Amino acid sequence: MKPKFHRTELEGVLLVEPHVHPDPRGFFMETYHQAKYAEGGISDLFVQDNHSYSIRDTLRGLHAQLEYPQGKLVRALQGEIFDVAVDIRPDSPNFGKWVGKILSEENRLQLWVPPGFAHGFCVLSDNAHVQYKCTTFYRQDDEITILWNDPSIGIEWKVKEPLLSDRDRNAKPLETFLPKLREHGPA
Repeated sequence: MKPKFHRTELEGVLLVEPHVHPDPRGFFMETYHQAKYAEGGISDLFVQDNHSYSIRDTLRGLHAQLEYPQGKLVRALQGEIFDVAVDIRPDSPNFGKWVGKILSEENRLQLWVPPGFAHGFCVLSDNAHVQYKCTTFYRQDDEITILWNDPSIGIEWKVKEPLLSDRDRNAKPLETFLPKLREHGPA
């Protein structure tokens, strides 16, 4: 059986519902199948897999790369997260708009965050293991960090007092990056 691909409020961002085969021993599911995912709208080549572990109320993001934008296929292996994509394509009619979905070990959903979107998530459970596939390699010198609570974006995070890294705490508003996004960024 094929996974189901659900459109979200933002063009290009997809919520993926893998087909799960349960039995008395547990379950089996494909978390990625190139041909099936291409048919569903995710035809990008993945070159890097990342795995993060975080405790409750951790907020990671909003992160993106300018010249080498990454698409990310995100899922929660354990625990529950609120996963967010923000359109940072300067010429997009949805520039600065966001969509957020709950991903968990129970619902087994995945979020496709295409190139041209910033990404972040917060942890809603005691802890969470998050895995995501990336379409380009991570380049620290190309990364931008957008302020997680930028009022011009207005994300309704599911945590009140997030645990932040220094990088995320000291991030800048999206408008700060607009000249660079227009010059180099995702189109």
